[in-house]
Amino acid sequence: MIDLRALREDPEKVRASQRARGADESLVDALLEADARRRSTLSRFEEARAEQKQVSKSVGKASPEERPAVLARAKELAEGVKAAEAESNEAAAALERLLYQVPNVVADGVPAGGEDDYVVLRHEGTVRDFSAEGFEPKDHLDLGEGLRAIDVRRGTKVAGARFYYLTGIGARLELALLNAAMDQAIAAGFTPMITPTLVSPQTMSGTGFLGAHADEIYHLATDDLYLTGTSEVALAGYHTDEILDLSAGPLRYAGWSTCYRREAGSYGKDTRGIIRVHQFNKVEMFTYTTVEEAEAEHARLLAWEEEMLAKVELPYRVIDTAAGDLGDSAARKFDCEAWLPTQNRFMEVTSTSNCTTFQARRLGIRERAEGGTRPVATLNGTLATTRWIVAILENHQQPDGSVRVPAGLRPYLGGLEVIEPA
Repeated sequence: MIDLRALREDPEKVRASQRARGADESLVDALLEADARRRSTLSRFEEARAEQKQVSKSVGKASPEERPAVLARAKELAEGVKAAEAESNEAAAALERLLYQVPNVVADGVPAGGEDDYVVLRHEGTVRDFSAEGFEPKDHLDLGEGLRAIDVRRGTKVAGARFYYLTGIGARLELALLNAAMDQAIAAGFTPMITPTLVSPQTMSGTGFLGAHADEIYHLATDDLYLTGTSEVALAGYHTDEILDLSAGPLRYAGWSTCYRREAGSYGKDTRGIIRVHQFNKVEMFTYTTVEEAEAEHARLLAWEEEMLAKVELPYRVIDTAAGDLGDSAARKFDCEAWLPTQNRFMEVTSTSNCTTFQARRLGIRERAEGGTRPVATLNGTLATTRWIVAILENHQQPDGSVRVPAGLRPYLGGLEVIEPA
């Protein structure tokens, strides 16, 4: 959640953030009013309780003649304290409900607007000219079926639309990709983690995923648990209600998990093959660090993502995501988008978000600082995921339907240099 003290000091900054996101500005004034009411009712409760304690202490000192009146006053005050406490609790709950409706305050320099208002920061790699090479590129599904690497037909038969099997070299390719990502993360100082894929409502809400995009999440009503769409959720919840020691630097975790997304509202968009599916695997970087270090850590996460993209030799661009396309918890997000030859467009393959203290405030994650404790900053970034196979197959295909294995993945495939059609 956002910092109430910062809101009081500069409400216009939060209003500007809401405008940039295309969100409701009136929530800012509602929050200020709710905060003022909470502080006022809390003050009345504390004053009433102090008076009650003072009167209660005087009962034993009162004379027999005065005691009935003092007892009556103490009883009256006790009832008043109870009412004041109830009012204060209600005001605090109302404030919290509003706080959970306000997304993180966007960072300075984030582009305003929606999905199409991103800013391209740079392009990396060379896009192949297939016409100059004398052949028409196949899409990833045609290639995957020819290699007996992807089986969508049987996936649909078994589980429904947007499910699939990775078979043979397809399964090996995904394992190679994820193992390469995990090895890189370990070399960079990340602790490898296999995370839960079911989490409690408190954890899901604490990470900011039950806001505007809650319809993307699978909910198991019988057990009141949620299937995670990224290991970011479980990794953010890992240190809930803890005080961390960041004196030696950031705490970094790399989570390997299966991820689940409903892909609500995306019917007809990227439904062919394995671009938008309900289940996939991913290695996700997650960092706990200080507020002062968060921006620099964000740049490091992006650099690690680009290092991984270089290993699989994909042409890509880096974009600064517009405010209206950020998740509730992100203050800033950079995406890497790989070139997709058969669709003549870029496709998101990684994202890295600086969530500042938003998630930590909700989850009660703090660090020791001068004069007490304070919330930490959390950040996340994709290091590899199933979707990368789409770009790898299409960008490294050859005229005969074979696919060249990027040099960075060959050690994980027993030295295999070319994947031949079955």
